[in-house]
Amino acid sequence: MPIIGSFCLLFALVLAAYCLVAGIVALASHSPAAGRLSESARRSGMAAFIAVAVSALALVYATLNNDFSLEYIRAHSNRTLPIPYKLAVLWSGQEGSMLFWALLLSAYGFVLRLRHKVDRRLVAYASVILAGIQTFFLIVVNFSANPFGLMDKVPPDGNGLNALLQYPQMVIHPPMLYLGYVGMSVPFAFGLAALIMKYPGEKWIHITRRWTMVAWLFLTVGIFLGANWAYYVLGWGGYWGWDPVENASLLPWITGTAFLHSVMMQEKRGMMKTWNMWLIFTTFFLSIFGTFLTRSGVISSVHSFALSSIGAWFMGDFGRLSYFPFFYAYPGFLEIAMAACVYFYVKNRSHLKAENTLESVVSRESSFMFNNLVLLASCFCVLCGTLFPVLSDWIRGDKITVGPPYFNAVNVPIGLFLIFLTGVGPLLAWRMTSLASVKRNFAFPAIFAILVALVLIVLGVRPWILGVGGPYLHWDYLPGWITRHLQSIAWIDSLSSFSLLAFTLGAFVVATIALEFYRGGRVLQGKLKTNLLAAMYHLTRRNSRRYGGYLVHFGVIIVLIGLAGRAFNQEKQQEIGLHDKVQIGHYELISQKYTEDHNDNFDSRAAILDVYKDGKFIETMYPAEVFYQPGQPNQQRDNKVAIHTTLMEDLYIRYDGFNSQTDRPIVTVFINPLVVWIWIGVIVMVLGTCVALAPNAAQLKSPVPLTVMVRGDQVQILGTAGAAK
Repeated sequence: MPIIGSFCLLFALVLAAYCLVAGIVALASHSPAAGRLSESARRSGMAAFIAVAVSALALVYATLNNDFSLEYIRAHSNRTLPIPYKLAVLWSGQEGSMLFWALLLSAYGFVLRLRHKVDRRLVAYASVILAGIQTFFLIVVNFSANPFGLMDKVPPDGNGLNALLQYPQMVIHPPMLYLGYVGMSVPFAFGLAALIMKYPGEKWIHITRRWTMVAWLFLTVGIFLGANWAYYVLGWGGYWGWDPVENASLLPWITGTAFLHSVMMQEKRGMMKTWNMWLIFTTFFLSIFGTFLTRSGVISSVHSFALSSIGAWFMGDFGRLSYFPFFYAYPGFLEIAMAACVYFYVKNRSHLKAENTLESVVSRESSFMFNNLVLLASCFCVLCGTLFPVLSDWIRGDKITVGPPYFNAVNVPIGLFLIFLTGVGPLLAWRMTSLASVKRNFAFPAIFAILVALVLIVLGVRPWILGVGGPYLHWDYLPGWITRHLQSIAWIDSLSSFSLLAFTLGAFVVATIALEFYRGGRVLQGKLKTNLLAAMYHLTRRNSRRYGGYLVHFGVIIVLIGLAGRAFNQEKQQEIGLHDKVQIGHYELISQKYTEDHNDNFDSRAAILDVYKDGKFIETMYPAEVFYQPGQPNQQRDNKVAIHTTLMEDLYIRYDGFNSQTDRPIVTVFINPLVVWIWIGVIVMVLGTCVALAPNAAQLKSPVPLTVMVRGDQVQILGTAGAAK
């Protein structure tokens, strides 16, 4: 199998390189043979996927059969590893993950070339660009990160999979994340192709938007699966720590989100063409940058792979420029790709001239522009914070790391403003919104938001009685005079203040979305002679992109509710002997027993705790610590936290080992309010994206068109169909 895998990888490189070269020649040629050459290039690109797939299957087969003659399998698998985790070996290490990346990229290319009839010439250009990306990754896999390297001496067993990766979510988290990362290559290829060929019209935008939505969906699922993994496996009681690799996945998600919003400006009004082109370029570059960050070792992270020289393939090597300027300094893939984008932009920028200008600040266009600016501000702040250790090392010779206080202080206010814009946008009309329309459309959402805020205050969300500070606001990042003033206001608690504001703004957005569905549904209800829910269902089917987007926004608000619950977290650590009690909030934990377990893959020690809430027994929980590869020098420790979940809060228990002096176990108990709403919100976001991707239902004919006014926009209902003009 190693020979087959290596041969297929090399053959895939040849096929991808042929697709690149032959495709360029065919596009540059005007001879009758150019069509046949272009077709052969397309087919070779499709064949490259088959070759890479065979190579990946060869590696999986060798893993399942414990072929420890391969260095990669010896390092990441062992005989007792369960089969699902053996499948995860494919992407658990440096070399395998690069092969997996190449596989997914080839698969995307296969689908793109299969759908070449959408627009043959545009797809031909995009295919060539994608072939260039494929060629790069296949060169890296073949010559720098080949997973088929052989051992000089075959060991009887392997080292096993990293303990942190032996968790069900980790079987699907990396594939989802990689599908998002790699998927951004396709809209990049279409965008650059449209720029090179000065593609007329906006058809390429329609094609690109769907590819971007698919990649964005996978990236969203991957990010939140990672958050779920951190919550259940790392054992620190949280789900997002602003780790550099976490940030690397967030950056292209932010710019991809900005593109999906601003692209509507180009479709509707012919505006922001340059902006959209560079947004899609930036999203691709940030996806590649995330790959570089994970593999280069320039920044320490619990998620990153081992330090290797592979980062130079992505960012180049200019370290010895002053000594050997012609032989030892060379650009990496990112520099080459950036240079190509800048060249073609400068050459063809006149093609991206806007067709209209902004007519009013109070308009749908302005809300999209503000949305984009705020998203990019967030992206810039996260990028600067992530790279701060590198920048400080260059400038001062000392790596300085900024942690969650910086990221929270910057991004929480930005996030709240984005939520506000999410609610405002649908209430504004294109081009210009009248004052009367603003008053009419804002009245109900604003009143509902104020009522929610008052109810929360009555229920006890009162930031002025909780004390100064909180994790979200750190005075060190503010000017001195502001710090002195804020610290003098001893009745403000920043974290709960942000939470109250988040709940209020969330209520505003929910009211806005509900109002949009209600108004559109009422129009269709009379025409269809049905109930309001059925009318809203038909409304969504007939404008799936718009109302699917509203569902995504609703999911974001649900996630926001889960995040806002962090203001009320509680934590307590305590030694707990037999029959001892731990009291936290409304919960009482009573220790009943300690256990130990042994099997071939791991040893474990656990505490058995009976849990009571307000004196009523709930369940017995089993927090544990696990030692993988028992009895071996490379033994790995992991936490198996116990979590009791309700819609209101999670009771989260971590086993922290024994106190060697008292011979009693130590447990840390957290109460994390509203966390489950984060995972519920993600499900709603996924469903909303699927709705937005679905084609609109066919409209029924009606002899008499009916025109109505909805939030200042003219909406024409043809028979049973409603379409926004």
